[in-house]
Amino acid sequence: MTGTQDKTESAQEQADNALQRFADGFSWLRRSPVWHWPSEHGLDYEDVTFPARDGVPLEAWFIPAPGSGKLIIANHPMGFSRSGMPAHLQPWHADWAPSGNGFEVDLVPDYKILHDAGYNVLAYDLRNHGLSSAANGGVTTHGNTEGRDVAGSLAYARTRPDTRDMAIGLFSRCMGAVATFAAMTRFPAAFDGVRCLVSPQPVTPRYIVQRRLAVLGLGDRLHDFDTLIRLRTSFGLDQRTPQEWAGNVRVPTFLYQVRGDILTDPSDVQAMYDNIPIAEKKLQWIEGTTARFDGYLEFQRRPQPMLDWFARYMP
Repeated sequence: MTGTQDKTESAQEQADNALQRFADGFSWLRRSPVWHWPSEHGLDYEDVTFPARDGVPLEAWFIPAPGSGKLIIANHPMGFSRSGMPAHLQPWHADWAPSGNGFEVDLVPDYKILHDAGYNVLAYDLRNHGLSSAANGGVTTHGNTEGRDVAGSLAYARTRPDTRDMAIGLFSRCMGAVATFAAMTRFPAAFDGVRCLVSPQPVTPRYIVQRRLAVLGLGDRLHDFDTLIRLRTSFGLDQRTPQEWAGNVRVPTFLYQVRGDILTDPSDVQAMYDNIPIAEKKLQWIEGTTARFDGYLEFQRRPQPMLDWFARYMP
């Protein structure tokens, strides 16, 4: 065997190993801790636990706004917790810095803004995230199982004595938004009476995978990657379809997205928006950045458009 053949085989092994690592990380996410707490912003809160639709225990905060009859239920992006992601710290920094996202996202100020605007807040960790329980072998399925968490949060709000008669709005972020679309598809009755939805940066996994594979020099390995995640999670990319699920959204919906996000493509969110089959919808682009995480911080930097949306449908 020649030296050239040895080098070729070594390069192939390196590519295969990189693909395996990517598939592992895509299937079993590193958990972000609950790193910040409502008390840091002077908010009273209650630690609560409630079951997802299939019984998985989910951990949450209930942040009361005394005298208010309005409730916002908030979830979070993939790999985050209800408090955000400490991407300024290792090992998260190493994961995210190459794409320009190696800075902290603290989501707790969002709850302070909502509270001060007169909303009670229920903020929960999705399954396999934060402090919520492991489920489905710990795999992430981009809404196929996480949609049960969204339905569970609504059931909890409607059975809790002090929230059951409140007007409900949803603040569903990234994979939390995808899970909400999936739940609207599979459990439409759960959303009866929900007034509105605000969703930053829902994303179709195929788009992120294609971008990441290109960065890894594996742009021709999409089919192989799809096979690997099907073997790990049972759900391939063709079963992770928020663009399709958006066709089942029936509540007034406000989407916003970093237009230049290097991890995805603006056509993805545009297609979701176009597929929402109601007139009461809005799409807002965030300009001047390529960092996806800037989209998660948009609400606390410029909250008024989103607060106006909630106020319009939850007067």
